[in-house]
Amino acid sequence: MPDSARLTVAVTGPTGTFGLALMPLLQQDDRVDHVIGIARRPFDPAQRGWTKMEYRRGDVRDADALRTSFEGADVVVHLAFLILSGGKETTRAINIEGTLNVFRAAAAVGARRFVYASSVAAYGFHRGNPVGMSEDWATLPADRLFYAQEKAELEHLLQQEAATHPQTALYLLRPPIVLGPDAVGAKVTIPAILAPLVHGVAGALRRLPGLPVLVPDLPLQLIHQDDVAEALRLCVVGAGAPGAYNIAADDVVTFVDVARELGLRAVPVPGEPVAAVARAVTKLPYLPSAAQWVEAMSHPAIMDTTKAKTQLGWTPRHTAIESLRSTLR
Repeated sequence: MPDSARLTVAVTGPTGTFGLALMPLLQQDDRVDHVIGIARRPFDPAQRGWTKMEYRRGDVRDADALRTSFEGADVVVHLAFLILSGGKETTRAINIEGTLNVFRAAAAVGARRFVYASSVAAYGFHRGNPVGMSEDWATLPADRLFYAQEKAELEHLLQQEAATHPQTALYLLRPPIVLGPDAVGAKVTIPAILAPLVHGVAGALRRLPGLPVLVPDLPLQLIHQDDVAEALRLCVVGAGAPGAYNIAADDVVTFVDVARELGLRAVPVPGEPVAAVARAVTKLPYLPSAAQWVEAMSHPAIMDTTKAKTQLGWTPRHTAIESLRSTLR
């Protein structure tokens, strides 16, 4: 059951896609008394109407600064994450070491809950993965995709940390591709898996209007940023037991559906040959970082979200197609 006491919540990365959606919910929730926003660059919460938030400058690579920033926090929500935008060494320092610093600082100040936004990518894209993975299915690092490897590694490391700090309950959310009005123009862009489709194919069609475009008929899940934020809020207030939760829109779409929503003249290509090519590409040596995303097409990563609905009390309000449309608008 949710806590009845009023909470102080610390949030890293409050001005990213997830943070921009979460903050209005914390602002409205009477169970949240105070919010501590931690970011590397100054910002004014009042300009966004966030009257509950106090800004404290901090970097996830600075463990001492984190402990100081988290003083008084009952819950820590960790949303700061890079998608290989500063080189592998910098990305790892922020994503892996930084996340561990955040958890350890949360435990050091006595936070009761630690909420982390992981990803469906933590499961990897392995041929043995069932379509409709539950949270009981093991997370296993992807073969080549660095982002997915980090997500899987982080989940294992956080679970090890939580085992040694049982006073700080660990909540992990695993969303698929996150869309919404802030998915473009906040700290992230349309996920790299969609970028070739959005930019390359759309650009080609603008040059050659009416040309049919071959699009893989592969399934994928999407989710709206507001639905991620609601799941985060439920974890913040302790609505369900600690652990991992899969979250996604109820409808499973395909790349063909996405292409048609973009106004493209999509010609479906059977998924299995595309997956076979993707698997072959992932075996190539010296694969550039951007090309590693092809591994996401090597096997469907489709989750079962029953646990989040029954144990967390979460229900998505947006379909996958609605999420895509809200991003395009």
